[in-house]
Amino acid sequence: MQVQSMHFKARSGQKLADVRLQQNLKILSQRWTVGRTNAIAELDDFEATRDAAVERRNRALAHLDAWLERFEAEATRRGTKVLWAETPEQASRLVVEIARRHGVSKVTKSKSMVSEEMALNRHLEAAGIKVVETDLGEYILQINDNEPPSHIVAPVVHKSKDEVSDLFARVHQRPRLTDIPQMTREAREFLRPHFLSADMGVSGGNFIIAETGSVAVFTNEGNEGMCTVLPPKVHVAVTGIEKVLPTLDDLATVARLLPRSATGQSISNYFSLLTGPRAPGEQDGPEHAYVVLVDGGRSGLLGGEFQDMLRCIRCGACMNHCPVYQKIGGHTYGWVYPGPMGSVLTPSYVGIENALDLPQAATMCGECHVVCPMKIPLPDLLRKLREKQMERGLRPWRERAGLRMWSWAARHPAVYRPLTRVASRVLRWMGGDTRRIRSLPLGAGWSDYRDMPTPTGLTFKERWAQRQR
Repeated sequence: MQVQSMHFKARSGQKLADVRLQQNLKILSQRWTVGRTNAIAELDDFEATRDAAVERRNRALAHLDAWLERFEAEATRRGTKVLWAETPEQASRLVVEIARRHGVSKVTKSKSMVSEEMALNRHLEAAGIKVVETDLGEYILQINDNEPPSHIVAPVVHKSKDEVSDLFARVHQRPRLTDIPQMTREAREFLRPHFLSADMGVSGGNFIIAETGSVAVFTNEGNEGMCTVLPPKVHVAVTGIEKVLPTLDDLATVARLLPRSATGQSISNYFSLLTGPRAPGEQDGPEHAYVVLVDGGRSGLLGGEFQDMLRCIRCGACMNHCPVYQKIGGHTYGWVYPGPMGSVLTPSYVGIENALDLPQAATMCGECHVVCPMKIPLPDLLRKLREKQMERGLRPWRERAGLRMWSWAARHPAVYRPLTRVASRVLRWMGGDTRRIRSLPLGAGWSDYRDMPTPTGLTFKERWAQRQR
């Protein structure tokens, strides 16, 4: 997936004008936000659980190199081959090499956001290897001209049932269905032959466990098991280096938060703990197991002011509750990760100069921080990115000049006070009898879409002086 984050403003306008998209995105506020509220209420000790999970994630990140080496040692001891990739492109090359080594012609793939970073499908197809997405949402996107996902948990949340019905009828060449159980059965009928004939399965890894060398995978459809356990002789898990947890006890703590924060479920429908290839006497599992650990810019956040972002467990709660994402969807953000998390991760991974608008794509309401199970201070991180843009001169010159003028005036009360007195009276006059400003000079981005209430005409200091008198 190519980075297209420089076109955020233009795409935002298009998405806001898309009536069907606006209707489809209502599911976020109508179902998942309510579901999360109900699911966390089931825990008597939600805040204590969250604190414990944060502490465990921080402990892993504080000694990331040591825990990764422990994971590699344990996984290798159990027969898994662990490979390291500095960049997403290198990770894709490693997966292609694995496929060629084993004579693979078809790959079934479970949903993985790291594989989106890697553009893995494109690299495999360029090598002449057929790739079949098995997550229902990802499958829908794949047969729709390889459309990128709009959400990290529900990749097809931007589409309606009618749109999917039309797509299935066109691609599957079958009568159009509108009943959801019948539509999912139709998808299964097309996917099952691929499950049974694939040479290699590829999955992500929600977490990797250092003490056992295991890969933990959460899904709601069971397709991951078909990619990793049933027919493929080779299984490859791709995941970020930050996903390591020291112990199974740490995993149990974080697992209490992940499904509740993601989809409002108490538990995921399916959970797999994959530890090595099939052993002698076992009836299922792959003959060969690989784990590809991807850096892709993650190590650059260690020890810095953005390290907290590495705690992210990819639940999607921040985007589900974000008023900006709820209106424009995920494609507007232009890369793998949308919403508040994407507005921090994308500039951090691909360079702040390649994602100029994303740090500004937030109201700073703080809802993302409130709902984040890992207590990541997303508004603070977005503010730091904005500061870095100003320091590097990456914002428009008018914006930088205006803020410098305001900053200078604010630090000189003898100038600031008379300016605010004049501005307050002028704005009060502009509002007239309605006391609403419909067109604000230098503020069209605000007043084009909403009216601005006028001030009373007096500054705070003037009102305070009156009260003292």
